[in-house]
Formats: sequence, structure tokens, C-alpha cells
Amino acid sequence: MSELTGEARARYVRRMFGRIAPRYDRLNRWMTFGLDRGWRAELVRRLDLAPTPRMIDLGAGTGDLAFEVRKRRPGARVVALDFTPEMMELGRRRPGSEGVDWVVADAARLPFPAGIFDGAVSGFLLRNVPDIDRVLSEERRVLKAGGCVASLDTTPPPSTWLNPFIAFHLHTIIPLLGRILAGDSEAYTYLPQSTERFVDAGSLAERMTAAGFQRVRFVRRMLGTIALHWGMLPTD
Repeated sequence: MSELTGEARARYVRRMFGRIAPRYDRLNRWMTFGLDRGWRAELVRRLDLAPTPRMIDLGAGTGDLAFEVRKRRPGARVVALDFTPEMMELGRRRPGSEGVDWVVADAARLPFPAGIFDGAVSGFLLRNVPDIDRVLSEERRVLKAGGCVASLDTTPPPSTWLNPFIAFHLHTIIPLLGRILAGDSEAYTYLPQSTERFVDAGSLAERMTAAGFQRVRFVRRMLGTIALHWGMLPTD
């Protein structure tokens, strides 16, 4: 569960996503009322990408962000990386997958030399990793000077009168959808728990800055439960 740490958490998350891989994308659409596609498009739009950037999508799953980068920059060279082979296999079957390089690896141990990518993106990755700072450090290591970074993830919502309704959606609706549509209420109990125990959007921005990224900014979406972060490395 979400209280696990270190390698035990990594193993749990890998098995969980492997188990729900065939239904993961469909559940994402249901849980977000189809808004997740728009968030990914917005995240990529906020990056100042060259016409033919070399990009990496960390925790790529079936490649939604990788495909979004290719849609916005058809000349982009994109690596989609995930440590769940079942997700990668589904991504490889998608139309247009021949324009993406698929790599099974851990985001905390990237199998690439330093300074080779123009940008790194991730969607719903950071709340699931045992060590956020290590992943941010790896992103920085493989980026060129001036390279950009962007993250889409859940975030604990600010305290407002809407909190009871948000809690009902997280702890009742999402596990119910998981049980009905994926046959796996445990996985969709973990996902809300990992949202509430994740660092808040402001704290994640501070950690990105501490990792060496500049001009870090973020916006919230979906009643404050989703955050888009982006920044860049210094140019020299």
C-alpha cells in the first residue's frame, strides 16, 4: 500500500500497474471525466520545444505523453520509459508507436549518458516513486543545458468547502470504478491514498528548484487535485 517505502514500494507499484495495465487508460478517462487528455496537451504546450527535440517520457505507461509530444512536434525523437513491461507492450501496439522508442527501465536509474535530451516529461509518475529527489536528479542529469522538465500529477487539494465532495470522489467513486471496470478495488484504493500522501504542489515546485531547475511554475486543475509543473535548466 501507499505506506510502503523503498524497494518494497517499487515492487508493489510495478506489480499493481502490471495487473491493471489493460484497463488503466480507460479508468483514467472515467476517473477524470476525460479531462486527462487536455491536461497532457496543456503540459506539452507550456514547453518551449524546438521543431525536432529529443525528449524522454518517464513513467510513460502506454505512452500518452509521448504521443502528445509527437502530435505537437512531429519531428520529435521520443523515448517512452516505464518499469512495467505490461504497460510498454500495450503502448507498442498503439498506432504511431513506430515513432517512439520504448525502454523498460526505472526512472530513478536512467540507462542514458548525461546531457542527451532536450526535455523530460512525466504523467502521474512522481507520487508513485520511492524517492522523488532521485528522479528529479536523474532528469537533470540526462538533460542538456537549457533543457525543460514538466510533470503532470495528482496533488493534495487545498482546504476548501469542496473537500468533502473531493474525499467522496477519491475514497468512494474511484474504488467503485476500479472494482466495476477493472476488477481491482485494491489498486484504486491505493491511488487515492497516494494522492493524499503526496507532497503538495508548492512543495514539489520547491523540490524541483532545489534539484537545479529554474523558472519553476505550476497550475492546479480539477478542483485543485491535479497539478501541472514545469521548469528548465540554466543555459550555461
